[in-house]
Amino acid sequence: MKSIIRSFVFILLISSRVAAQYSMPPPAQTVPEFEFARFDKTSFTNKNLATNKPLFFFFFDCTCEHCQHAMTYLNANFKDYKNAAVYLISLDSIQTINNFLHKYAPNVVGQKNVTVLLDLKTEFITKFKPRKYPSLFLYDANKKLLDYEDNPESMFRFSMLLQKTAAK
Repeated sequence: MKSIIRSFVFILLISSRVAAQYSMPPPAQTVPEFEFARFDKTSFTNKNLATNKPLFFFFFDCTCEHCQHAMTYLNANFKDYKNAAVYLISLDSIQTINNFLHKYAPNVVGQKNVTVLLDLKTEFITKFKPRKYPSLFLYDANKKLLDYEDNPESMFRFSMLLQKTAAK
């Protein structure tokens, strides 16, 4: 009898986890309206986005090991992102972000197509609907979602998509 009850509880736990995964909203299919801040605290909205190029949004937490791996990949493969507008967004402090970027992405820091932003109003999660850290979104020049990923091991997909976009 105890084994039947344990099996039943186990099945309930598994099914509730599976249901929770499928009930998550899909990531934003188009770039939503938003307001983030530059390091000087001036506003940066969707109206400030680059035009006529892919838009790559990278939402990260500086203490997240997966974010560190994804940022290391971006650093090593930044040539693939040269024709995209890259937006690095975090809830962390300016000093923490600077330390993180200089450690994991020194080749990315200071690039003209990279904008580092603060999510002071904590709206990235509610508007872009990421599932977890890191959250990586690639939108086309028309602001339509091309790909979403939250697994740093899959960042090569963005490189491939951006190479295809550049070849057109």
